[in-house]
Amino acid sequence: MNTTLVINRKGGAGKTTVATTLASYFASNNVATALMDYDPQGSSLNWLKLRPSHLAKIHGSNAAPERFGTLRGVAMYVPPDTRQLIIDAPAGAMGVPLQEMVRRANSILIPVTPSTIDCHATADFIRDLLLTGIVRGRNIRMAVVANRVRRSMPVYQPLERFLHALNLNLVGRLLDSDAFVKAAEAGVGIFELDDGLSVAERKQFAPVIEWVGGKVERSDDPAARNVRPLGVAARSTYNATSGRMYSRP
Repeated sequence: MNTTLVINRKGGAGKTTVATTLASYFASNNVATALMDYDPQGSSLNWLKLRPSHLAKIHGSNAAPERFGTLRGVAMYVPPDTRQLIIDAPAGAMGVPLQEMVRRANSILIPVTPSTIDCHATADFIRDLLLTGIVRGRNIRMAVVANRVRRSMPVYQPLERFLHALNLNLVGRLLDSDAFVKAAEAGVGIFELDDGLSVAERKQFAPVIEWVGGKVERSDDPAARNVRPLGVAARSTYNATSGRMYSRP
């Protein structure tokens, strides 16, 4: 099982968007996938409830703090055949829950919006994360995804300085796009939308998939990039407007 923790202590960074996009991508490529939600608001689990029944199954696991009448250990169950586990962390994670999530992870993906305030907040969080010793002790990979990047400012200097100071890789730049919103509202991912609705967004997200553990297959047309794990032959796409599935090679 490859476990990816999507986390940032700062709220509004787009953690759920990144987590659900990863989960839907792997599931649609016939990889046994589970999505674990630590947030009491349950945004990822609510997204799963919207997911059309004819799309690839994603197992939902509720890791939020135990409530009266619930057994957290049962809710957190992950099927043993799971190959990709994506953890959606809550804002403000710290203490024992943070350590629990980090210990589960093989890699940590940190979405950050490219503003000075968010960069400073994220830098403080990463330093706290490194001070726990778990990341270095377990040799856990870490990388950053720039999220909700403005088209008028694709390169943002505070973000570049922030990454350089912490010696972190920027594995993707996701423009502020309605495609992610449409996908979220339909319970799907951008790789399951019609090509015409998400070609640019797929291209932007491809390096993130590759970093997590997928394979990027590039065609001569840079806008027509396919991303899939090794050994996967085909997938289907979903039209959020018509509700129909289409097979594609």
